[in-house]
Amino acid sequence: MSSDKSSVGRGFKLSVMTLAIMNVTAVVSLRGLPAEAVYGPSSAFYYLFAAIVFLIPTAMVAAELAAMFSDKQGGVFRWVGEAFGARTGFLAIWLQWIESTIWYPTVLTFGAVSLAFIGSNETHDMELASGKLFTIVVVLAIYWVATFIALKGLSWVGKISKWGGMIGTIIPAGLLIVLGAIYIATGGHNNMDMSQGFLPDLSKFDNLVLASSIFLFYAGMEMMGVHVMEVENPSKGYPRAIIIGSIITVCIFVLGTFSLGFIIPAKDISLTQSLLIGFDNYFRHFHISWAGPIIAIALMFGVLAGVLTWVAGPSKGIFMVGRAGYLPPFFQRTNKRGVQRNILLVQGGIVSLLALLFVIMPSVQSFYQILSQLTILLYLIMYMLMFAAAIALRYKMRSTARPFRLGRGKGNGVMWLIGGVGFLGSLLAFVLSFVPPGQIATGSNAVWYSVLIIGCVVMVVIPLVIYAMRKPSWRDPKAEFAPFSNESKK
Repeated sequence: MSSDKSSVGRGFKLSVMTLAIMNVTAVVSLRGLPAEAVYGPSSAFYYLFAAIVFLIPTAMVAAELAAMFSDKQGGVFRWVGEAFGARTGFLAIWLQWIESTIWYPTVLTFGAVSLAFIGSNETHDMELASGKLFTIVVVLAIYWVATFIALKGLSWVGKISKWGGMIGTIIPAGLLIVLGAIYIATGGHNNMDMSQGFLPDLSKFDNLVLASSIFLFYAGMEMMGVHVMEVENPSKGYPRAIIIGSIITVCIFVLGTFSLGFIIPAKDISLTQSLLIGFDNYFRHFHISWAGPIIAIALMFGVLAGVLTWVAGPSKGIFMVGRAGYLPPFFQRTNKRGVQRNILLVQGGIVSLLALLFVIMPSVQSFYQILSQLTILLYLIMYMLMFAAAIALRYKMRSTARPFRLGRGKGNGVMWLIGGVGFLGSLLAFVLSFVPPGQIATGSNAVWYSVLIIGCVVMVVIPLVIYAMRKPSWRDPKAEFAPFSNESKK
């Protein structure tokens, strides 16, 4: 989670373009492109739709909330807690932490595939990438390396995350788009079915499921809201930065997806392997096959950097809240560098257990998809709480200063519009995420529904139980955590 402290007092200001690029770096990941390439030209519709009803509302609403509480810790715990009470706030930050924990095996599966494609024999690489034992070993190895680095402190995390984002995401994204453009411009065969058109066939309900995963592509933008007061003229500069960043993000996703679709037929697309296969196909077409292993290493480094950022982020957020009396003392213990050691170790245990579920799933791809869907469901619950909280706080804390405010004057119409669109968009994606995708074999529907429904229920109940069991002795006397406004009045 991003820092809750504003740097306004230090006089440092971010330019509009700098914040826009920060937004792009925080949100863009290439691992999900194959999931949308199967839709052909209509993938552009899904990207634009999700940007309008989710990406932009998330960024704008989070900006108002972050500016309101720029001098108080807690992030989404603070935002939701002020609106609906500490119990619901704890549920929100728990969901933000646990969804990232469940997300790790899916993104690390992509890392394992990248490692498999370092070899020079594509057939052998594909077989290796499909192997469950290889995937489990690599997933656990990369994750625990990331955890070890996170335990070293924020300076290590910052350096690796910065370079990994550039080397493993930005540069490969640009390269993929350039290769696709040159390929088509020089007469390469277009494997994308252009007959589908821009508007999708919305009558096929199960076809919308994979498209709903686009919402997770845009997840994390709320963490950029903390920088709203660090922009020159935030009322104008911040929205401008969000719009520029959103346009760049959508362009990378749309053009990157099209580049994959140009070189790989939809029927041959694999969620876990197609990005690497696409690069390999382009390199072979342009007679630069030696670049395949290089891009595979770069993508794996990007995965490590991305995982490292999230390992050190949400766990830090729930650790801070835990010290305020919401988690048992065991989860508040740190190492000599002040890093949340026990939370990271428990998180690692959960990730390791999930990785072992590869054994019972029919394929690596089905495991990848079902965990991705559970991640989306949990994160969307948190987002719905955030959007609802933003609207509720317009009435509950109407006199509180809002350095950045959606809409002019004292009316709440703009907040209702933007927050309402974000809430309804999240609700739509939440419902669609329960439907098994028609394009992917996920085993029996019973397993699919059981994992998703039971997973959601369990992950929502656990924080409520922990909250009910909390004791005064859980609060760390050294914790500097401002009380909620209603607690201050009491």
